[in-house]
Amino acid sequence: MLRPAMTKLLTSACATLLLLAACAEKGDETAHKDGHDGAHKAADYAGVMELKGLKTPASFSSMTDDTERAAAIFTEMSKVLLHPRCSNCHPRYGGPTQGDNMEPHEPPMVRGAGLGPDAMGCDTCHGKENVAYASMEGSVPGAEPWLLAPESMGWAGATPAELCVQIKDENLNGGRSLEDLIEHNTVDHLVNWAWNPGEGRTPAPGEQALFGALTSAWVEAGAHCPA
Repeated sequence: MLRPAMTKLLTSACATLLLLAACAEKGDETAHKDGHDGAHKAADYAGVMELKGLKTPASFSSMTDDTERAAAIFTEMSKVLLHPRCSNCHPRYGGPTQGDNMEPHEPPMVRGAGLGPDAMGCDTCHGKENVAYASMEGSVPGAEPWLLAPESMGWAGATPAELCVQIKDENLNGGRSLEDLIEHNTVDHLVNWAWNPGEGRTPAPGEQALFGALTSAWVEAGAHCPA
C-alpha cells in the first residue's frame, strides 16, 4: 500500500502530465534539439582540461602509454555512466531507482516486456518530455520512449572495471561495436537526457558532446579497461 505522501505525489504527477504535456512538449523539444545540435558538432576541447566536473581528452594527452591512457579515460567516463541520471534506469537487479540517492522507484516498479508491466507501463506517468509539477517543486521525467534498460545493460553499483568489460561486450550492450558506442554516447536522445533531466534533478557531469569526445578518445587509445 502506498504511503499517503507518495499517493499524493503520484496523483499530482500523472495529473500534471495530462494537463501540461502539450505545452511542455514544445518547450522541451527546443531544449533537446539544442542539445543534439551541439552533440553533432565536432567537439574541440583543446586547451580545456575540465568542463562542468568532467575532464576532457586534453587532460590525458600527456599519458604516452595507450593502455594507461585508455583506462584513465574510461574511469572518467564512468562518472557519467554510474551517475544517478544513468544508473537509475540501468539497475543490475530489480526495478528502477530514482533521485540523487537512488531510492526505490515510487510507486514500486518491476521489469516487464517492452515499456514496463502490462498493468502499469512506464508511459502511465512518463511522457515524451519532462513535465514540471503544477503545484509543487520538481518534475516528472520523460523522453520518447521512456523505458528501463534491459537487464543485460544493468550496471548500477558496478566498478568502472566491471562496467568497462560489460559495455564492450556486444552480447550485453545491444550488439554495438566500439564505433557504435561512440555514436550512441554522442547523439542518442536518452543519453542526452542525463544533461537535461528536468527540475529537481542534478545533471550528469560535463555535457553530451564531451562524453562523446571521451568515448572516441578511449576507443582511439585501444578501449582498454581499468584494472
